[in-house]
Amino acid sequence: MLTGRKPASILTFTVLCALAFGVSCKGFFPPNTLTAVSIQPPTPQIEAGAANAQTLQAWGTYQDGSRSQITSGVVWTSSDANVLQVGATTGVATGEGAGGTATVTAAAQGLSTTASATVYLGSITSFEVCTGAFGATTSCSSGSSPLVWDATASTGTPTQTFIAQGVSSGTTLDLTTASTWTVVTQPATGTISCSNSGASPETCSVTQGATVSPPTYVITVTYGASSSSASATINVLVN
Repeated sequence: MLTGRKPASILTFTVLCALAFGVSCKGFFPPNTLTAVSIQPPTPQIEAGAANAQTLQAWGTYQDGSRSQITSGVVWTSSDANVLQVGATTGVATGEGAGGTATVTAAAQGLSTTASATVYLGSITSFEVCTGAFGATTSCSSGSSPLVWDATASTGTPTQTFIAQGVSSGTTLDLTTASTWTVVTQPATGTISCSNSGASPETCSVTQGATVSPPTYVITVTYGASSSSASATINVLVN
């Protein structure tokens, strides 16, 4: 009779030990909590059009230092749906209109992060930089001739507005906000800086050097992704 009861007793003891061990483990090893969220790619570049939609990913950093993709429970938003639309639960991002920049936010488990996304058109011709505002330009150049900036009448720090424009499907478009403005060279005695604020027109300011007259500054303006970008290197002659 005792022999018949032995397996049941052993099973009961084993179950109790397993339960006790499980509670003990939970006490010693707390949940590996999420500590930070990041977006991949960190600076998305997306060609406009539904056919070019790109799926963004949310990655988590955890308490133990490990990283992995967060595949559920992520909420996605875009700061400007006219530039970029993003699926609230899928992270599928679609560029809209003529391009520009928008801030993408990914939120999960009470944490959130942002990334700056650039939307661009895939086929741009006649890319150039002009002084003035879109539709009311004073002069334009793609680099073959300098843009003359008359700063003699200015007081304080002279400023000048520029726009970048190009042709797509026969239509001239303002591409300023989706372009990157980089000062390549400047005189040793003068400086120029452009805002890169994502606004159109782009505002640049100059500090002129006393020994250089007139000073010439070289600015490269690039639109689009590296694989299909349009760019213009212009010489800005400051009088």
